[in-house]
Amino acid sequence: MPIRDARVAVAAKRVTDIVLSALLLVMFAPLFLVCAVLIRRSGAGIFYSDRRVGRNGRIFYCHKFRTMVPNANAHLSALLARDPELRREWETSFKLKHDPRVTAIGRFLRKTSLDELPQLLNVLKGEMSLVGPRPMFEEEQVRWGAAIHYYYSTRPGMTGVWQIYGRSDTDYETRIRLNVEYVRHWSYWRDIVLLAVTPRVFFVRSGAY
Repeated sequence: MPIRDARVAVAAKRVTDIVLSALLLVMFAPLFLVCAVLIRRSGAGIFYSDRRVGRNGRIFYCHKFRTMVPNANAHLSALLARDPELRREWETSFKLKHDPRVTAIGRFLRKTSLDELPQLLNVLKGEMSLVGPRPMFEEEQVRWGAAIHYYYSTRPGMTGVWQIYGRSDTDYETRIRLNVEYVRHWSYWRDIVLLAVTPRVFFVRSGAY
């Protein structure tokens, strides 16, 4: 792609992020309220913000609806210290399939991906994009090796090839491969296609936990 066309495509992606995230925040405002009420019943705190790696390796706080018990990070440290199987699972994928910290409403929000709606604020601020690699924890960077520059070259996304074509059913190496291929072969119109199929994947709810 010529440099001028690439710049136009990148600018179009950012404009799309701003316009759609603003519209979706307004559209989903009633749903935000319902989620907030249900979450509040499970304990203090409606939102959860955690450190993630963004474009150019910058750290930002990724926003979600709280799906876990309060002080979940402290609970995680205790769980991993006393359960070797859970520790191996966490070190392999940075997720726990049957995470005991997740609340009842949290399980529903995760299964439907509604817990990620607050990330629209990250998109509006320019920390994330609607489409891109899954936001990673700081400790994940070493797993990417030399491929990490692909991740650094773009904004992480609310949805993307990994979220659509595998989610948590894929191993970590496949996750890296899918995201590297996305960055290497990126186009604005491919983003539009990924956005178009995202609602269908969320309704099917496969691979989410």
